[in-house]
Amino acid sequence: MLAMVALDELLASARVASLPMRVKFRGVLEREVLLLEGPAGWAEFSPFVEYDDVESARWLASAVEAGWLGYPEGVREWIPVNATVPAVSAAEVPAVLAAFDGVHTVKVKVAEPGQTLRDDAARVGAVRHLLPDARIRVDANGGWDADQAVRALAMLSVFGLEYAEQPVASVADMAAVRRALAGSVLIAADESVRKATDPLAVARAGAADLLVVKAAPLGGVRQALEIVAEAGLPAVVSSALDSSVGIRAGLALAAALPQLPYACGLGTVSLMAGDVTANSLVAVSGGIAVRDVAADPELLDRFAAPAERRDWWLDRLRRCHALL
Repeated sequence: MLAMVALDELLASARVASLPMRVKFRGVLEREVLLLEGPAGWAEFSPFVEYDDVESARWLASAVEAGWLGYPEGVREWIPVNATVPAVSAAEVPAVLAAFDGVHTVKVKVAEPGQTLRDDAARVGAVRHLLPDARIRVDANGGWDADQAVRALAMLSVFGLEYAEQPVASVADMAAVRRALAGSVLIAADESVRKATDPLAVARAGAADLLVVKAAPLGGVRQALEIVAEAGLPAVVSSALDSSVGIRAGLALAAALPQLPYACGLGTVSLMAGDVTANSLVAVSGGIAVRDVAADPELLDRFAAPAERRDWWLDRLRRCHALL
């Protein structure tokens, strides 16, 4: 199915947008996305710029699924979501949280290069102070080694952690951290699933208590559903700093999972100062209703990427299509 969609058909509708961020996230203040319009609706192809073509081709497979095949039937119509706090100072936390309406779960970024554990503790503590009853999860993006992770999570656990996401980079180290913590902090695998050649290795190694799954890096909603089913672990659906078009794929995945025990990381459009639709998929009363979105031509024009960046993305689209 995926290979049958001709490159010319993809290029015909391709639009590249550069969306401004409210705060720096993943080191950027502009998030570039390439949008496609197929017979089933709008789709997003937006692997981060540092990803190679092999990894990025999975994101294109997800976009083709969304635009040309459509999403599987869901079992729920409303998805609870978490707020996301980037690696900002503690003083900036109230402004970040103010953008998320009614959320009761917060993911806090930690282990940011150039920062210290004291910075992490201040940020997490600020969240706990503002939201004393919230569930708090931390995400290190593999930024610690095993010893650092054990020490850091032991310290941060005083704030009450729902779980720690990808505290270390390797599956072996994650298994070691999980054993050392002995259940005092649950461990969630993200990069060890979405960036791995074998996304089930983390489950076989007993390295995680739950999985964080993202539709685009795993090749689409259907592929992600298969991975969750085979892993046999609870799953949290998250996004990759997508526009509302990309968030729609995450909602489809969350809607189709048989169980959804955790709030999902699908509220990240609230971190953006612009979107490709006027009716953005953002948290309302702590969740997002599952619905389709369409890109707005006026907003696509307003946030159109410069010509050289558009050409860069179209060249990337061509290369990744050749790998499908």
